[in-house]
Amino acid sequence: STSAGRAERKQKKIEEREKAIKMANMKAAGQDVVGMTKEAAELRSYELRNKKKKGLLKRREASLAQVLFPGASPEEYGQGEAVPAFAELVESKKTQLPFEFYDLPTCPEPSDKIKKRFRRRKNLGSRLMGHDLKLSPYNIATKQSKGCTPLCMVEIGGKKLRWMRKLVDRQYRIHLTLDQLPVLMRSKELNYAVRGYPIGFKALASSTGLQDDQYFMYNHFKFTITYREDPGEFEGIRITGFDVHPVSIAHKKVSKDEVMQENGERQEPYSTCTSEVSPVNDPDTYLPLRVGPTGEDMRILYSYEVYWEKSDIPWADRWDVYLVGSPDDEIHYFAIVNSLMIVVFLTGAVATILIRTLKRDIAGYNEMQTLEEAQEETGWKLVHGDVFRPPQNNSLLLSVLVGTGAQIGSAFFFTLLASMLRMLNPIKKGQALTAVIMLYVLCGGIGGYVSARLYKFCDAKAWKKNTLATAIFFPSIIVGMFMVLNVFLTVVGAATAVSFLTIFLIFFLWACVATPLAFLGSYFGF
Repeated sequence: STSAGRAERKQKKIEEREKAIKMANMKAAGQDVVGMTKEAAELRSYELRNKKKKGLLKRREASLAQVLFPGASPEEYGQGEAVPAFAELVESKKTQLPFEFYDLPTCPEPSDKIKKRFRRRKNLGSRLMGHDLKLSPYNIATKQSKGCTPLCMVEIGGKKLRWMRKLVDRQYRIHLTLDQLPVLMRSKELNYAVRGYPIGFKALASSTGLQDDQYFMYNHFKFTITYREDPGEFEGIRITGFDVHPVSIAHKKVSKDEVMQENGERQEPYSTCTSEVSPVNDPDTYLPLRVGPTGEDMRILYSYEVYWEKSDIPWADRWDVYLVGSPDDEIHYFAIVNSLMIVVFLTGAVATILIRTLKRDIAGYNEMQTLEEAQEETGWKLVHGDVFRPPQNNSLLLSVLVGTGAQIGSAFFFTLLASMLRMLNPIKKGQALTAVIMLYVLCGGIGGYVSARLYKFCDAKAWKKNTLATAIFFPSIIVGMFMVLNVFLTVVGAATAVSFLTIFLIFFLWACVATPLAFLGSYFGF
């Protein structure tokens, strides 16, 4: 059995070496990792082989869907069934102010109600993060491709136009989801894939030859949806990809005759948007973000097209491209390595200082000749009696800080434990933040107990004052900062501005749960 196991391990190493050579040859030949081809999927799976394992001690092979989203099951859609695309936050990496999709000058929100199978219950974390489930204005049906379709006409000017230019300058991106898949902009030529699509783009004055920078807006969107169909395994189709290609185009009218469009509204036909003509990005037809030649408001015609493409990629592997295709991963790794190097350097500096100090003291003790000299305490021995001596001043502040630290540490420990045990699902937005808040509240007893024990060690008697201070100190600081920031978020209209109902719910958790638990823990600890 030993020789058989040795031979099996040897054969496995040979297969791994051959596969590594094959993947290296594929990359050398220019094979991309973000495409929906079989070769690209195989290369992605190889690069993510270490992440596709689950288990604490004995790690075994698994798909990313099992590792990242335990318990998630695929949705199946029938022919012609409506597939809702949801509008998420409009965010930027240059600023921390997200906005809602319908804050932008876009088409109005559909009046249709969200079907029960697609509804998501809002939790406390999603309310604090500004996530709200809203239907996008795009009509998508299973396996029904459509050419360029006019959506609506919007007019903007003045303050709204200036605000849009700021959003473009700060590189805000719009995020949509379809079947819980974030929309992707991917390029096989550049071998990258990023979530969301930009509102527009800026052309620098140095590149255009004009006096000022020029801003352009994307108003046409080409959606490509890939799906898998296997009648022998399941009914209907499963969605495996959701891509978008934004286009900036100033649509041109054909005539003033009005025709009936699919949404029942009467609109004018456009030569640049028909079922046979697909808009493309052309510098001559870009849509500039500026008012008309006579100062009238800017008119934007939104349009879109949808294409369905069949793919052999399994539903469980549809998340691979989201982890392998981002060009920002190297930046994160560099930041982590940089932080670790700083910690190692500072640890070495402190250790060097301690070693030199202790070495000098120990050498002095070894040179003592007489008993009288040995009895004299010098160096670090002078503080040996202060280790367990209660502080004479600020014992209340010390107890409150230690108790608060114990409460925060316990909350984060239990949150990490719940995450390791797959009790938290990242696909449910706000669930992790909700868990942190609830566990912090429930750990109020731990904070009260630790604070009371330390306060008793300091020979103090006012345990009620200490407990109340422990329950109020940290929450009051956080809530004070939160309220000030919430005022500014409300003024600028950010999506993360919190309503009065959410604030009242947080106050209820603190007053009716955290504080009584703190007193209960203090009762057992004092």
